[in-house]
Amino acid sequence: MGPIDDSVASLVIAQLLFLQSESNNKPIHMYINSPGGVITAGLAIYDTMQYILNPISTWCVGQAASMGSLLLAAGTAGMRHSLPNARIMVHQPSGGVRGQATDIAIQAEEILKLKRQISNIYCKHTGQPFETLESVMERDRYMSPIEAQDFGIIDKVLVHPPQAGQDEPELIQKEPTSLASASTSPQPQASDTEYFFK
Repeated sequence: MGPIDDSVASLVIAQLLFLQSESNNKPIHMYINSPGGVITAGLAIYDTMQYILNPISTWCVGQAASMGSLLLAAGTAGMRHSLPNARIMVHQPSGGVRGQATDIAIQAEEILKLKRQISNIYCKHTGQPFETLESVMERDRYMSPIEAQDFGIIDKVLVHPPQAGQDEPELIQKEPTSLASASTSPQPQASDTEYFFK
């Protein structure tokens, strides 16, 4: 999964629904290497993940930034993974608006609603308090897999898959860490009222 837009969302949703029709109890594995993308497209994938009956195992390979990290966190509890050198990033939504002052005010209120909505979704899947999420997401917050595990975005950091005769994959043992300092990056340009979580 690369950048998340409407075409990617339509493809992923179709695949999820098809896999559910084949078997509604077999785990679905979702491999994520994404810089993020359009909020509405990402939320369409998220809603489908929650709608179907299958357990969903999420895997971060490379990066899961912005909406990519939300989808990573949205996997079934206990089945959210990352490889050891991946990067995970969370932040607040951004967008660009053109038009009259009244139109800009309407869109500003909408993006604030989306910010609260996104924070609530992270709260649900990470167990973090709403106030903590709002603070962490104020700027780009980059995490190592161990930091993301501490934060509740993932459950396991994998080194190797299970070997023959083993029930569990090889894991990196979690050690106490602190979240990386927030860092900023240039905001993407958006046209009209398209909101990005990127």
